[in-house]
Order: sequence, then structure tokens, then C-alpha cells
Amino acid sequence: MAIIHCLGTGLVGSYVAMKLSDNGHQVHAHDLNPGDKFINHPKIIVHENDVLESCKQIDKFGDFDIIVNMLPGDIGHSIMKILYPYGVRIVDLSFSEITPDSLIEKIEKNDTTVLWDVGIAPGLSNMLLSLAFEELGHIENGEIRVGGNPTEKKGGWNYVAPFSPKDVIAEYTRPARVIRESKIVTLEALSERHMINVHGKGEMEAFLTDGLRSVLYSIPATNLSEYTVRWPGHIQKFIDKRETNKLNYEKLLEEWKYKPEISEFTWLEVVAYGRDGRKIRWVVSDEGGPDGHSMARCTGLVTVFCVEEWLANPSILEAGIHPPENLESRLIEKIITKLKEENISIIKEITNHST
Repeated sequence: MAIIHCLGTGLVGSYVAMKLSDNGHQVHAHDLNPGDKFINHPKIIVHENDVLESCKQIDKFGDFDIIVNMLPGDIGHSIMKILYPYGVRIVDLSFSEITPDSLIEKIEKNDTTVLWDVGIAPGLSNMLLSLAFEELGHIENGEIRVGGNPTEKKGGWNYVAPFSPKDVIAEYTRPARVIRESKIVTLEALSERHMINVHGKGEMEAFLTDGLRSVLYSIPATNLSEYTVRWPGHIQKFIDKRETNKLNYEKLLEEWKYKPEISEFTWLEVVAYGRDGRKIRWVVSDEGGPDGHSMARCTGLVTVFCVEEWLANPSILEAGIHPPENLESRLIEKIITKLKEENISIIKEITNHST
């Protein structure tokens, strides 16, 4: 049994805390407003506090094994700046615009070890690209498409945010960094819009967002892109409102707020082409289960399995800051197997250039 401190108890954070507790770990959950999420998990020790302030006194945490940072965006990065000097192990799921590797520039020597961006995308998508590179060598063209959406179109925005709506808005407004002709270039977010067919759902729309992050530097590729997937009409409505100055961000936060009664699904596609024409394609999908919402499952289970593999094998990461694609292939394959055991569908297809 390990002692784990989970920072942030939102949709994904609460799922991770409960799953780790169910797996026998002693879990401390920290949040300013934890609510009654853990009423059926009495073993979880809940700390209702200002997490930024409490982390400044980390010595009061007592002995522990790992901290899991699941506070969103800027808050998550602020927590990382506080924790980094303490020489601890951190799994970071904040997806902040300022990534944890930036901390290396400020503190050169430190025993802290960080594994960051361990969700579905970024996260599992990085791991799959790493496996693709191992099989294909240099990737001629790599594409990631991912989205969490209502199972059916309902009108309006046809969308509810499975994580912080503020972070979704940031995705839509932040310029997208991609690789074109082996160089990192910046393109307008929401550009390169195109229609795709999602099996069992029909036609959906994909558009560029800034989701590649660490793989911009870690995966040798000629062209590499990440696209967010939504129901047709969603992003055009966002663009129209933005261009006519009718976009009320506070109203969006309310309109996109997650509603548990709405059936939803998560879908990820990772496609990689080698220079010899070989193609590898993974499709990951989930429609939720009795243990939770699909995005909480797809994101949170990757986090849980990374935590547990690290606990079981402390030497897999040296001191420093590591993206998920740095994990060994055998560990990535093990995480994929565990996801399948949780009834998350992961299908891999390989096409040779001769077929």
C-alpha cells in the first residue's frame, strides 16, 4: 500500500482518488470544495483547504510516496512551482499551458521526479506515437484526433466539457504548434477543419488544436498534427460568436458545464505512416461505465496505471521531468493491456505498403 496525495477533486481528480483507494492505497484528497464526492469512499482522507497554501507546508503531509497534481491549468502550474524544490515524486495531470519541463531552467539540480501529461491525449496518444516510432522509425506523417462528446447531437452547442471548461476555451484560442516538413510551425487554432467518420457515430468534424506539446521535440517526424473532434456545427458556432463579439466566456462556462445525465463518449485515433509506406492506426473508444464518465475513465485510468507502475518499479524514471513517451515500451504495452481489462476499446491496425 502506498500513501498518495491527490490534488484536485474535479471529474477526473475524484475518479483517480477513488480508483487508487479501491486498489488499496491510502489516499489523501485535497480540494477547496471537495463536496460529498467521497461519501461512498470513507477510507479517502479529505482535506478541504486552499491547496496552493497547504502545499507551501508540504512537511505537514507527513510520509508519502507520490503526489498526483490534477488541478487545472494555471493553478496546476502554480502548484508545480511550489512542489518542485521539495525532491518528491509527482504525477502531473494539470495540462497547463506552461509545461513542467520549463521548471528545469529555474532549478538545475533537484531530486524531484515528474511524470507529466498522463491522460488520454496528451498521454496515451504520446505513448502510442512512441510505439509507432519504435516500429516504423522516422514518422513521415502522424495524426492524432481526439474528443469527448455527447453520444448524440442535442442542439445548441452539442457539447459538454468533460474537464475544466476554461481549459477547453484555452484549447480553442491558443495557436496550434505542429510539425510541417520537419520544422515546428505555429498555425491558427481551429484551422485545417475537415470531416471524418467515427464508427458507430457518423460524421464529425476535426480541427487543429495545440495538443502535441512534448512530442513536438521527442518524436522524429516530417509532419505531425493533433486535431480536436466535435459534432458538426459546434466550432462554427464558436467562431461566428467570436467574430461578432457575441462570445460570453462566463456564459460558456455554464453552458458547457458537465451534466451527468447526458450520455457521452470519448474517442481517440492515432495514425502514423512510416517512410516505407507502412501505416499503424489505433482507435481508442469508451462510452463510460458503472465506475464513471468516459473521459474520467480514459484520462484517469492512464493516470492510475502510471502511478501504480511507478510505485511497483521505482527505477523506471530517473530524477528529472519526463513526458509519457519516455516510458519503456513494455510499460506502455502493459498500460494498454490494463486499459483493455477495464473495458476500454483499443484497436490496432497495421497496413503494409504492398497491400
